[in-house]
Amino acid sequence: MHDATRDISAYEEISLVEEFAADVLQGLSLPKKYLPPKYFYDGRGSKLFEAICLTPEYYVTRTEHNILCRNADSIVAKLPKDASLVEFGSGNSSKTRLLIEALLRRSRSLKYHPIDISSSALASSASELLQHYPSLEVRTIHAEYFDGMESLSTITKGPKLILFLGSNIGNFEPAEAVNFLREIRTRMNPEDRLLVGVDMVKDLAVLEAAYNDAEGVTAEFNLNLLRRINCELDGNFDLDAFRHLALFNPAKSRIEMHLESLVDQTVSIKSIDKEFMFARGETIHTENSYKYTEDKLAGLFVDAGLERSEQWSDEHRYFTVNLLSPKR
Repeated sequence: MHDATRDISAYEEISLVEEFAADVLQGLSLPKKYLPPKYFYDGRGSKLFEAICLTPEYYVTRTEHNILCRNADSIVAKLPKDASLVEFGSGNSSKTRLLIEALLRRSRSLKYHPIDISSSALASSASELLQHYPSLEVRTIHAEYFDGMESLSTITKGPKLILFLGSNIGNFEPAEAVNFLREIRTRMNPEDRLLVGVDMVKDLAVLEAAYNDAEGVTAEFNLNLLRRINCELDGNFDLDAFRHLALFNPAKSRIEMHLESLVDQTVSIKSIDKEFMFARGETIHTENSYKYTEDKLAGLFVDAGLERSEQWSDEHRYFTVNLLSPKR
């Protein structure tokens, strides 16, 4: 099948830059400075995240991969034979291949619809998948999660397995996570299923090491936000004047990522004609990654109107993969 990756028009490119500028202005103007984590994923950021997934400390990707490797056929067995595949935040689709292969073992063809904010990741992934799986049809959707969700009811008429892997649900605030899953639920047909990967609460040392790898890849990934502002919005951030911080907040059950100013400094961003003051020790909050207990996870699914039919985990219960259906 041909690759139906949609090109981004010049208008869309301008719109995305304007949105980036508006979010930077708003976030850095807050008393507690903040930058949306969706801006991690430009071409360089996406490659850095792939590198993070390969670090020894980052258990998340390999644990989920192992769970899917052991259970892909069991997951697929619970789906109609003509099911298509839809994925939010597909990235390089490395784990998705396990499900693609399981689906193709029982069907001659498969439609795959990856949704991702990174156009470069979509194009690269689609190209590689089409080379490896000639009977696969890939139709990419370049969009944020909520925008891409509008495509759920139109991209395919038959049953579908919707993937939300990598513990991406943990990047939402709890109320936002409920809303996101509920919005998916409203667009699911009775025969559709949703597969969600969730990172669980565990030993503090394991959690914090995963976001503070010895090679400094996560630090580079975090600092890439400032590099993007410099390149795309004509900023003058000195990356050596900031450092990466990642700590577990037990009261909120989340890892928090920040960029800390190492000195008193002023940063200017020409495209928005604005200067921002930073005190030494002041931080820019860049990401949260919530970790779930089983009770909180069960409550999340109930609140979203979803029923869990099965759950798979690793021997340490570091991570769970959950198969969900719309509540009747």
